[in-house]
Amino acid sequence: MNFITQTKNVPVIGDFDVIVCGGGPGGIMAALAAAKGGARTALIERYGFLGGMPTAGLVAPISVFNYNGRRIIDGLPWKFVERLMEIDGAVEEKPLGNITFSPEKYKLIAQRMLLEEGVTLFLHSYITGCKTKPDKSVTHVIFENKSGAQALSGKYFIDATGDADLSFMAGVPMQPEGRLQPPSLIFMLSDVDTDALPMIRHSRQGVNYHDLDMRDILTELAKKEEVPVFGGPWYCGILVKGIVLINMTRTQVDMLDNRQATDAECLLREHVHRFTELLKKHVPQFRNATLIATAPQAGVRETRRIIGEHILTADEYLNHVNFPDAISRGCHPVDIHASESTSQRCEFLKDAAFVPYRSLIAPGYPNLLIASRSLSADNVASASLRVQASVMGIGQAAGAAAAQCIADGDIPVNKIDTDRLRDTLIAYGANLTH
Repeated sequence: MNFITQTKNVPVIGDFDVIVCGGGPGGIMAALAAAKGGARTALIERYGFLGGMPTAGLVAPISVFNYNGRRIIDGLPWKFVERLMEIDGAVEEKPLGNITFSPEKYKLIAQRMLLEEGVTLFLHSYITGCKTKPDKSVTHVIFENKSGAQALSGKYFIDATGDADLSFMAGVPMQPEGRLQPPSLIFMLSDVDTDALPMIRHSRQGVNYHDLDMRDILTELAKKEEVPVFGGPWYCGILVKGIVLINMTRTQVDMLDNRQATDAECLLREHVHRFTELLKKHVPQFRNATLIATAPQAGVRETRRIIGEHILTADEYLNHVNFPDAISRGCHPVDIHASESTSQRCEFLKDAAFVPYRSLIAPGYPNLLIASRSLSADNVASASLRVQASVMGIGQAAGAAAAQCIADGDIPVNKIDTDRLRDTLIAYGANLTH
């Protein structure tokens, strides 16, 4: 392989207490919590809008907030849902607490809440590197946009990229990768008979809301003609009569490899059109459907996960071990999709699980926190925690922790008083006790 050398001066255009990298569910909550805690906060996002997977990936619904008859994910995440509801941008599917939402109103409420808290946004900005000191503390994050290369300096950095991009650039060790779960390119159909489509609602605990009839049809068709590998199918509304999001495409790929990711997106886009034809032909509610959009990017289930001070294990998670430093919860089923077949492991929890603060920090990195699915958990625990509501709770904790570290004199993230952090989160409304 040939290489070129590039050297350039990068202007430092701002200095902040907390810099959040990534504007998805975790990053939004992290920035909100940090700003509420009094920190001068910036958020860097690669798209021109906020939301991440729910808006760029059209991943819906926001799941899961409730379990066994009680609210599990609460505080700032639920305030976000309430703000969406105020503008008719969300509906709670009770009692489980899955949230059907409008992607456009999601973008709007996210930016409103962040700007109201004084968060400085850097949109259309792709993170390309960072600068660290010998003690492994991050001093600057570097990103590219239409203005060229730019940098921000900060006291604390929160990695909400989903792919642990900032952590990887800083040298944080990652867990060994096995077979990764597949991404899905979600697509939107109009002119669907949504009134007669029962799978569009996700309201009952312990139910996997895939279309079993269509699944059987596709399985039989695959014996005699070419049918792409599929999952589900799962359907979700966006609060507009006749419009449905479809989650069923999948392929084996490492989305961190650009060539693989490019090929995968092209392949999945072909599959979208094939599946649209099959749904129109075999599901009466889709007879008159029209493909009106694919997501701007494939929804990614799994890439990097850090090696943190504690790796949350399947045994701890499934047995809902309550850690002394528990800062968030999870109640979505363990949801592991096969990349080469239609199979899925869907294991429902007996009760809501707990996430320790130690899974949000890496040993030896004194000013870095994680607020995404790339937290320190094994492949089973992360297969539940990777969903939106859980990531929102993790982000709320990461942002509050960064603000507390600053208030306590810029202490290392592993020296924080977790009892005080828990008190702050409980004051926000987080459920950490039952």
